[in-house]
Amino acid sequence: MSSQEIPEENLPAEQAPAHGAVETAGDPFADPGLPAHKPRIQDIDERAAKRSERAVAFMFTLSMLATIGFIASYVIFPVDKIVYIWPFGHVSALNFSLGLTLGVALFAIGAGAVHWARTLMSDVEVADDRHAIEATPEVKAKVLADFAAGAEESAFGRRKLIRNTMFGALALVPLSGVVLLRDLGPLPEKKLRNTLWAKGKQLINMNTMEPLRPEDVAVGSLTFAMPEGLSEHAEDFQNQIAKAALMIIRIQPENIKDKREREWAHEGIVAFSKICTHVGCPISLYEQQTHHVLCPCHQSTFDLSDGARVIFGPAGHALPQLRIGVNSEGNLEALGDFEEPVGPAFWERG
Repeated sequence: MSSQEIPEENLPAEQAPAHGAVETAGDPFADPGLPAHKPRIQDIDERAAKRSERAVAFMFTLSMLATIGFIASYVIFPVDKIVYIWPFGHVSALNFSLGLTLGVALFAIGAGAVHWARTLMSDVEVADDRHAIEATPEVKAKVLADFAAGAEESAFGRRKLIRNTMFGALALVPLSGVVLLRDLGPLPEKKLRNTLWAKGKQLINMNTMEPLRPEDVAVGSLTFAMPEGLSEHAEDFQNQIAKAALMIIRIQPENIKDKREREWAHEGIVAFSKICTHVGCPISLYEQQTHHVLCPCHQSTFDLSDGARVIFGPAGHALPQLRIGVNSEGNLEALGDFEEPVGPAFWERG
């Protein structure tokens, strides 16, 4: 029901103005103006201003010390160190120290800046009328004058202790970001070129975990091997086996076409990397009649009777061969490491 349909006698009477309300005969939206400025204790007492200055300097100095602590944490705490901290429980000492020190460093800078603004910088409210977007020369001059006045009122030039400690805190905090670049990963150095294979390391059968002997490898068979001393329970087992895994195949010596392959073999037993040179998939499909191995991921095919060269698929180069021989105990052993990087090609390949 609209108000026009309500009987006049049922409409509420006009309410009287609230207590204390001021009726304006003119513009109801007139500018009430700014309240009177009340000076702070720092504005009238230089000793209070000095105390505030020291408080701000203390926060900036605390930020510098926390940043140094952040960097030192990387050196002091190992990655796997766990400590008990109440009420958080068992936490990583490194993560806790990094979070605590960086948090303190950033908080101290912010708290120091806020305390500086609230106690030492001018708190006089200034009203400015709206103006056109395009600044006139007069406005530009006024902005520069206001900036100069603000710089003067901030006491940036006079409060040298605040200025110097602020510069120190702001200069040190970015170092935290530089240290964090370490988390992008360890430097590769020559780890992509080297594996655990070395002269004298025996070939261990990955099925029986026993050293391989020549008589264990039949013609046409495929056996997988890993270096002696590598344990499946080792922390870096996956990283190491991804470079050191071997395929052991026995081919009749007269069927080996590549001269170097024949010289690096032992009685027709050849050892090639099991890691595909396309994207690093493990190779496991062997065709004994043609001596071809197939990568199951993208069907790269290698001829193991001809230096493991690529005969089909996207792989860019042949599988690396490991030179092998027999030790005094009659077990197969490596005569060195691979002479080229294992797995996919990379920009440092020489």
